[in-house]
Amino acid sequence: MYKRLLNQVRQNKYLKYISGFILAVMMNTALALSTDKQKDIEIEADSAEMDDLKGITIYRGNVIVVQGSIRMTGHTMTVHFDDKGDMELVIMQGKPATYRQLPDDSKTYDEAEALQMEYYALKDYIILIDNALVTKPNGSQMSGDRIEYDTVLSKVLAKGSTRTTKTNEAETEKKNDGRVKITIKKKKQE
Repeated sequence: MYKRLLNQVRQNKYLKYISGFILAVMMNTALALSTDKQKDIEIEADSAEMDDLKGITIYRGNVIVVQGSIRMTGHTMTVHFDDKGDMELVIMQGKPATYRQLPDDSKTYDEAEALQMEYYALKDYIILIDNALVTKPNGSQMSGDRIEYDTVLSKVLAKGSTRTTKTNEAETEKKNDGRVKITIKKKKQE
């Protein structure tokens, strides 16, 4: 099965470019995350509310998070902690929430934005939700309603939007209104 898929990718130039883009996104993000994770996290916001019993901290108003080369912004950030006090889930919301990170051996940032970003710290899993957009240093972009990235397995899954409509009281119908869009910048010839 693997050989058949590989042959199909080789035969279709468009699929080659898409595969290359996704591989570049995965590799750059995985390398950069490993270096930035060792740095302190600095958080600024207009207000912060901590609930130790529930294990939740909520930051509101012009939230800015910096960790090494990583910078996230949004209007609200909710941080969930497990029973041991380890960060479990971070939810950043904004119009849009933004993320940027300088990959290793690069002078240009990877950038992402979405109305909501979720980071599952224990699983190293990131989900961009609603109007998700990832831009690479070379100008290539991937957009969709939802982009999921597993940093451990180096897998990216992008989905278009789905709309649910009620046809009658017993039935609902799902329609794919949006599609995933990938723009691959052509290399400049020298």
